[in-house]
Amino acid sequence: MHWIALRWSLESGSPEEAQPLPTPEALGWWALQYTPHVAWQDEALMLEVSACERLWGGRSSLMRQLAHENPAPGAVMRGAQGATSLIALARLRLFERNESRPKDIPAGLPLDTLSAAREHLDLLARLGCRTWGDVAALPRGGLTRRFGAALREALDVAWGLRPESHHWLTLPDVFEQKLELPALAETAPELMWSANRLLTALQFWLRARQRGARALELQWTLDLKRFNGVNLPPHQQVTVRTAEPTQDMAHLRRLLSEKLALTTLAAPASWLRLRTLETDPWAGASTSFLPEDNRKGDKLHEMVERLSVRLGPQQVVVPVSRADHRPERKQAWRPALQKDTALPGTRKEAKETAKAKAAASQPDALYPPWLLPEPLLLEMDGERPCYRGALSKLIGPQRVEAGWWGGKEDGGQPAMRDYYVAESPEAGLVWIFRERPSAGFSPGEVRWYLQGFYA
Repeated sequence: MHWIALRWSLESGSPEEAQPLPTPEALGWWALQYTPHVAWQDEALMLEVSACERLWGGRSSLMRQLAHENPAPGAVMRGAQGATSLIALARLRLFERNESRPKDIPAGLPLDTLSAAREHLDLLARLGCRTWGDVAALPRGGLTRRFGAALREALDVAWGLRPESHHWLTLPDVFEQKLELPALAETAPELMWSANRLLTALQFWLRARQRGARALELQWTLDLKRFNGVNLPPHQQVTVRTAEPTQDMAHLRRLLSEKLALTTLAAPASWLRLRTLETDPWAGASTSFLPEDNRKGDKLHEMVERLSVRLGPQQVVVPVSRADHRPERKQAWRPALQKDTALPGTRKEAKETAKAKAAASQPDALYPPWLLPEPLLLEMDGERPCYRGALSKLIGPQRVEAGWWGGKEDGGQPAMRDYYVAESPEAGLVWIFRERPSAGFSPGEVRWYLQGFYA
């Protein structure tokens, strides 16, 4: 067995520059990438690495790797090693006190470095015990009767006479962490300082689970039940959604900041909770050796997400193809962060995608770059439609029959049309169509509509 004990302490500096330490759970999740045997023991994080140290090039190489990948850049990480967890922890305590280690380990270790002996230090000192070896030399029966079984068991573990028992850390299936704010938050932006600790923990969880965040909920507990005579809910929350799975905490931090900047607290907040609503498998970030593929700046979807948060989800929309041959219904607009209703991989989605592609790919169609929101009924000059003068048909007809499968809830009456590219004396090239007589009106009536313009 071989153990490594780690502990973090904040560097001295101005409080404004101090960065919060990750939560204890987050530090444990970070350590799980090096060994599956991780546990908290008193003030230190313990790693049992005997079965995996060769994968990291040996103990010295592993210690350098741990120091290089310090999960808390604003804190000092100290570490020590030992054959048992108690020895590693004792050596860490000596290192923090700038004391040299004794030659005889564990017998020569100072007694105050053993947690099980701390409540008995005064009595043991009167008995002349200063080190672990002094206490271990006392009669077993008398030591157990006088000081309890915990001290004797701890000494047996230190000498390897008894197996160690720990509550090993594991990764939860869903991320959810809660922490108490250092002071009551009066405004929503004040929550970001503590939210950074939760985001750091989220990053460790996502990396360990190989997942990317799609939706997060930040919730805070209100410290008052009533304010100005109005009953208050126990919690408030904001939700952040992304178009693609992400492990980029800087991007999530900006989205949360934008959300909180538009939020008003109903009362001071005392607790904060962050949890994942949706996650997807993480495929990793793709890179390229070509310099033009590694451009600086934000990605397009990240900018869209920030604008959606800042301006409102209904103000930033994207086009969506529809499985319909009617030009006015081939494309719709939806909020950029709205999730598709069809589940990926289902037959329904595959069928709708195929229909949309078939409706959009017609080689004989010359669609104009500009469509009117609604077709415009044209006046007639005898048998010729008019728009800023009589129109001359140039190309056509292109026949469309669609919409027969639905009613008004699916876009109105069926469309039975013949499309033409025509020329107007003043407007130039236009796109018109004629409703066929079988479309629901008398055979003698012919109606022409303008639907688009060509540049």
